[in-house]
Amino acid sequence: MARNKESLILLLDVGPKMHSVLPQAEKVCAMLLEKKLMYNKYDEVGIVLFGTQETNNDLTREVGGYENVMVLRSIKVVDGDLVDVVEQLQRGTVPGDFLDAIVVGMDMLIKKYGPTNKGKKRICLITNALSRLRDPFEGTKEDQVSTIAMQMTEQAIKLECIVVRGNLSSDADKNIMDENDQLLELFTKTTLAKTVYVESSTSLLGALRTRSIAPVTIFRGDLEVWVYKKTSEERFPTLKKYSDKAPATDRFATHEIKVDYEYQSIQDPGKIVPPEQRIKGYRYGPEVVPISTDEWEAVKFKPEKSVKLLGFTDAKNILRQYFMKDVNLFIAEPGKKEAVIAVSALARAMKEMNKVAIVRCVWRQGQAGVVIGVLTPNVSAKDNVPDSFYFNVLPFAEDVREFQFPSFRNLPEAFQPTEEQQEAADNFVKMLDLAPPAKEENLRPDFTPNPVLERFYHFLELRIKSLDAAVPPLDEALMRIIEPDPELFSQNNSVIDEFRKCFEVKENPKRKKSARSIREKPSGSDDERGALEDCRPMKSIENAPMAKIENGDGKPSTCTENVPVAKIEYGEEKPSSSDVNYSTALIDKIGKVTPVQDFKAMIARRDNPDWVTKAIKGMKSNILELLEDSYAGDNYGNALDCLAALRKGCVLEQIHDMKDFCDLLVSKGMTLIAKSEAVDSDVADEAAGSFLGTKDPKVELG
Repeated sequence: MARNKESLILLLDVGPKMHSVLPQAEKVCAMLLEKKLMYNKYDEVGIVLFGTQETNNDLTREVGGYENVMVLRSIKVVDGDLVDVVEQLQRGTVPGDFLDAIVVGMDMLIKKYGPTNKGKKRICLITNALSRLRDPFEGTKEDQVSTIAMQMTEQAIKLECIVVRGNLSSDADKNIMDENDQLLELFTKTTLAKTVYVESSTSLLGALRTRSIAPVTIFRGDLEVWVYKKTSEERFPTLKKYSDKAPATDRFATHEIKVDYEYQSIQDPGKIVPPEQRIKGYRYGPEVVPISTDEWEAVKFKPEKSVKLLGFTDAKNILRQYFMKDVNLFIAEPGKKEAVIAVSALARAMKEMNKVAIVRCVWRQGQAGVVIGVLTPNVSAKDNVPDSFYFNVLPFAEDVREFQFPSFRNLPEAFQPTEEQQEAADNFVKMLDLAPPAKEENLRPDFTPNPVLERFYHFLELRIKSLDAAVPPLDEALMRIIEPDPELFSQNNSVIDEFRKCFEVKENPKRKKSARSIREKPSGSDDERGALEDCRPMKSIENAPMAKIENGDGKPSTCTENVPVAKIEYGEEKPSSSDVNYSTALIDKIGKVTPVQDFKAMIARRDNPDWVTKAIKGMKSNILELLEDSYAGDNYGNALDCLAALRKGCVLEQIHDMKDFCDLLVSKGMTLIAKSEAVDSDVADEAAGSFLGTKDPKVELG
């Protein structure tokens, strides 16, 4: 028996009221089985239908009752035929009783495994819970649920209920629906059960847990705290190389491909460089510093495995944009009462004072780096779930990217939206509200599957059946995840038209990579280096390291015995236009030839916030030099152009470093020299007094 083998019973309601939902139920069940074939091929699955005209189960034959419940497939190892079975479920003709189905599924698990395989037995119920349940022979329905829940707890059987509630028909009985909901809620309170309600086909696809991932701690420390991953990106399964060169008659051929690399000298291409003669080098300016493996190991910082509390801070000091990577969950060590109390007390105190904790983490011994993160208290709302902490990695100074943009609130009134524009934008946002009142929230992360992965699994299942199978179109339910709802847009054409009327909305044409896009890459980044290499003309390609590929039979492949790895050399040709653009893009001072263009290029740079300040200082100096070096006003035009560019840049970047000094001049009466002070002055007293202007009252936008 596989260590993490799961035993699953699918209970599917096929009654008349479920017919509209069954196509999506078939897809989600097929999706579950496809993932099991890929990740958990030893798992065992059984299928039970209820609401059928036929009755076929052991309990009916043994004790009677449990009618209209049919075991479609007994518990067996999952296989491809089972996928075909769930894709063509029969439609029932009578109302389904989910309590009878749960008892039948539990009976199958107990007879198959008995007290063994604890914690790996699961029942998944898919129904709309709109049909009236049969009255039990003894007691009430609540008593029946309590008896079932007690038995499930003893056998360590988990129950997962997915209740599909879309647009209810007019014949739906609210009293029956409320009674069934209360019974399902009773399961969640008395045993290992979870009930989720979904309204859309997209939510149904994500509600069923299609892949079982065993929780594994990433840290267990002296503080009796265990750390688990709360979120982690699901990636494509690893695709392995496969060779068909081995003889078909060789039953022991592995069909694996082995790749070996050989490094050749540039000076002597025929000479192979052995590993002991190779060393890594790191660029330091124009030089390359060689560092051996032993030296690199000695340089590495290897802290001790630990989690250390550095202190507490207000939650408002940790901005959401600082969170990096995956989220971890800190919980008290299970079974340690003192640890649970300590964690709960600390979490509740932090919640009450609106504080978060800053911790230093080294998850494993010999870890190369240290992680600084924030612990956010997670006070549980359920009595049977202990309090915990969410952990998010925080960036170091080198990880933060600064992008300075002026605030719209402080821009001149001409740059502010009008009341009509603001109202149009408000209505547009309300139209696309994903959580409208009295309706299910759309695109909840817990219920939203990755459409790219789901399409891949479906395509893989099709290729198993036929190697010529075409790539299928994206399912309609998955399309709603990545595309706007066309029905919603068609119902709100007036809102969209009003938004278009208030704002100039047009399609943004695709452009080639410009100098600005290269300029905005962080200095020293891989993208920047790639851009530099792309701009250099290629002269020739020579063969460098050779890769030898062997098939599963140990012989070299006849089709690709030697695969050259390209070494690119650059010639002395004239630089292309991209070279020129890149050199002008990285302007670091205001020149004499094109000062306005240089100023605009510098304030547009976002790789360092100091470029804006440096550009303004440089433009000020340039304007003064133009005025001082002017002869008979020949530089006045250039100085005026520079001043206009400087003024516009200061408005956009909200730079007002001379404002306080100007206000001081006004308060002291320091202004232009008027005729009352000098007879030969052409400035009137009124013009001199209003030269620096007066403050306009600020207009607050509602």
